[in-house]
Amino acid sequence: MSVIVPCEHRAVTLVRSGRPSTRPGGPVKIYADSARLDVVLPLLERGLLAGVTTNPTILHRDGFASADRAMLHTRFAEAGAQEIFLQAVGSDEASMRADAEALAALGPDVVVKVPATSVGFPVGAALAAQGTPVLVTAVYSVGQAAVAASIGAAYIAPYLGRLADSVPDPLDLVGRMDAALDGSGTRTLLASVRSVEAAERAVTAGIRHLTADVPVIVGLMSHDVSDASAAEFERVAAL
Repeated sequence: MSVIVPCEHRAVTLVRSGRPSTRPGGPVKIYADSARLDVVLPLLERGLLAGVTTNPTILHRDGFASADRAMLHTRFAEAGAQEIFLQAVGSDEASMRADAEALAALGPDVVVKVPATSVGFPVGAALAAQGTPVLVTAVYSVGQAAVAASIGAAYIAPYLGRLADSVPDPLDLVGRMDAALDGSGTRTLLASVRSVEAAERAVTAGIRHLTADVPVIVGLMSHDVSDASAAEFERVAAL
């Protein structure tokens, strides 16, 4: 349901997600939240992904370690990834910044991920100030989204699935985070998208960038009726 609220002497219609309907859109970009080369590389090579997102948990799950990030960057880049998101690690600002700068040096296609913490925000601010694209990850509040925009981050990454475990309407909260980015160059890259339905709801609500594991991405491309229609086209073409 929509409501009308005053905003700078004009009416703005808020959709259910909490974001203004007047907010400009843009192309949808889908990223693989995976380091599995056997499934990610074929999708990249076929032009089906904008890029790849990783973090230490994903690397460990898929059989890699932080030392493998440079190799993974090379493989993803060679397969055609436009953006490759690699997470900086470190228990303090100095160590995280050193790791982040090493990642940024891998190439202009790298977006360095930093956590939305008292360590990550200053590192992100320093990187952004020197022109390095930064994604602030694990964003769970509108306030964190606002700080990310203030420091010049290229992206924020709210975790939809984890928000769903703790709030009744996670997409509404994501929408309010996204609305907080108005007027900045910061974009929302929605993470922890656990199902096709969740992805569809997100893009319908206006989220233009999302990352998901490969089974969800494959599911977005598939529909039984489409398969049946294609089979019928082939049958008729063969007559």
